[in-house]
Amino acid sequence: MNPRLRKLALTAHVTASVGWLGAVAVFLALAVAGLTSPDAQTVRGAYVAMELTGWLVLVPLSLASLLTGLLQALGTAWGLFRHYWVLFKLLINVVATVLLLVHMQVVGQVSDAAAEASLSAGDHFGMRVQLLADAGAALLVLLIAVVLSVYKPKGLTRYGWRRQQESKMRQRTAEPGGQAAGLAVG
Repeated sequence: MNPRLRKLALTAHVTASVGWLGAVAVFLALAVAGLTSPDAQTVRGAYVAMELTGWLVLVPLSLASLLTGLLQALGTAWGLFRHYWVLFKLLINVVATVLLLVHMQVVGQVSDAAAEASLSAGDHFGMRVQLLADAGAALLVLLIAVVLSVYKPKGLTRYGWRRQQESKMRQRTAEPGGQAAGLAVG
């Protein structure tokens, strides 16, 4: 991938990932408001907004983060299977996206109940607590992905180590006086 395209893909990935993190923070704030507010209109509005935020912001940003992350991994020297931290980020992204899609069913049920004006303080309490817990867990998991991106812990996979050794071998044989030069002379 040429440097311009690499920077564009990186910008898209960072934007989608940071947007996803921010949207989860908003989702968490709405879950807190929906669970703790004594005002029925605030509770109703929070859960209706959660469904809109989920389908129109969270899901698209999670998918964009996944796709741009794959593009970054496959189009740069980091590779998709060379470093453990890249694999962990991929795993985090895939699992978080799948769980988000499953989680949206609960959001829809609570939002529907709120939209019908039949949601009282005790209604769907377990689901409402689940929304809060899931949003908190999602925020923590996405912060772990950020830490992995910044610190890039060392550790090559077996595949990455093998590729690194092959690359070193090619460099040695391509150098003047290397094995390839010796073979040509001998």
